[in-house]
Amino acid sequence: MKLRDMAHIRTGDKGDTSQISVIAYLPEYYGVLQTHLTTDRVRAFYSGLPCRHVERHELPALGAFIFTLEGALKGGVTRSLALDPHGKTLGALLLDLDVPEEG
Repeated sequence: MKLRDMAHIRTGDKGDTSQISVIAYLPEYYGVLQTHLTTDRVRAFYSGLPCRHVERHELPALGAFIFTLEGALKGGVTRSLALDPHGKTLGALLLDLDVPEEG
């Protein structure tokens, strides 16, 4: 199952840090995501980016996680020559991550 089948994404940026919020569609998906959407998996998924640090913040009351990817935006919006300096496509890309289904 793809992450897009279990959650939707919102993104933001601050300097060279991308923030990706993953919000579960259903409360029962939160536990599955908590188990399988780890910082190690997200770091590996974005292995082509120069991330200095990846951190996960849990918001169980909202059924959501916020991932901060420090360094992902290669200098930030005003300094980067990247085609997507805000990192909006990083969230869309994460939706393609495989997440095991659990009964």
